[in-house]
Amino acid sequence: MNWTGYVAELAAILGRLEVRDLTGNVLPSEQAIDRLCRTTREIKRMRRTIFFVGNGASASMASHTAVDLAKNSRMHTEVFTDLALITAVGNDIGYDSVYSEPLRHRLEGGDMLVAISSSGMSPNILRAVEVARTQGGVVATLSAMSEDNALRRLGDLNFYVPARSYGFAESAHAAILHYWIDRMQLCLEGEPGPEASVPV
Repeated sequence: MNWTGYVAELAAILGRLEVRDLTGNVLPSEQAIDRLCRTTREIKRMRRTIFFVGNGASASMASHTAVDLAKNSRMHTEVFTDLALITAVGNDIGYDSVYSEPLRHRLEGGDMLVAISSSGMSPNILRAVEVARTQGGVVATLSAMSEDNALRRLGDLNFYVPARSYGFAESAHAAILHYWIDRMQLCLEGEPGPEASVPV
């Protein structure tokens, strides 16, 4: 596939974005993003925290998005990327608990979890969502691959793209997350902020 074909395929995948709520209702994409932004603004107003989880490239996207929302939108965000924490929980409890265990001790009602998984089937991600829901958190998910993956049924907002490769899945998820970041900056324009901002 040449570059033009690659770009066209990615655009087609993004054009087939499907968002469902917790009850399985399909939401128009723009309406879903609006709802995500309203929820995010309320979390900011209440000084709650947005947690992000993912594996591999999804972990880097989780960290990137957390940084941008913290810096540009002045949100409280957190990711569990500390190597000592990951290896301690993985070694002592199990890799399936590397996110759910710290979430169990930190996430409170009114916080939000953003769970990113290309396959939508990663046990550690699914377990993190289970903890977040049990503790009263709002959950947003991003997944791809199989249409019936487990993750896309578990969030209050579930963003699914019909990508069949990790490259397309990750690129599409990155585009969705950046759109959210940009929309939040527009929504919060005019609010008091830091005198200087350093690009990340």
